[in-house]
Amino acid sequence: MKAIRLNQWEDRNFIELVTRESGQAVENCYQCGKCTAGCPIAFACDLMPNQVIRMVQMGLKEEVLHCQSIWLCASCVTCTVRCPRNIDVARVMDTLRIMARHQGISPPGKGRYVALFNENFLGYIQKNGRLFELATMAMFNLKTGQPFREASTGLAMLKRGKLKLTVTKPRGLDEINRIFEKVRQAEKGGKK
Repeated sequence: MKAIRLNQWEDRNFIELVTRESGQAVENCYQCGKCTAGCPIAFACDLMPNQVIRMVQMGLKEEVLHCQSIWLCASCVTCTVRCPRNIDVARVMDTLRIMARHQGISPPGKGRYVALFNENFLGYIQKNGRLFELATMAMFNLKTGQPFREASTGLAMLKRGKLKLTVTKPRGLDEINRIFEKVRQAEKGGKK
């Protein structure tokens, strides 16, 4: 990570935008580090949760939107529960991820696998009305160039009847598709 000068404010409106979009008073963070101390995926992050928040405070929009931490965030809300300033850090991470997507920023590093998995997961929910685990993971493995990743686990699950070869579509698939359409419209800034 490159050195950051304290007087370097790349985008003074960034904190206001993040605050408005997330509904969180990001400026109230005083960098206690409790969010980072409790984060179960901190070991894999390029920026710790408190560092992401500090960079938002400093207006370092490009650095924040291009980090892989916002994509790796599991939204487990451990950070949120631990925050003494009642900042929903997980919601801020979600907001940053949405902002990055809207700006066409591709997830870096391991973050691209998270984005790909989410895309596959939601695609099968929309298509089938429920998750089809076998197809979701098979497609994910093919797209990441690891076709046999976790194959032994999948086979063991199949033998125990924990993994189905087919998916039964639920009633109300039209309603599920309407929900997806509303989300697409909301993402485009249309009416909800």
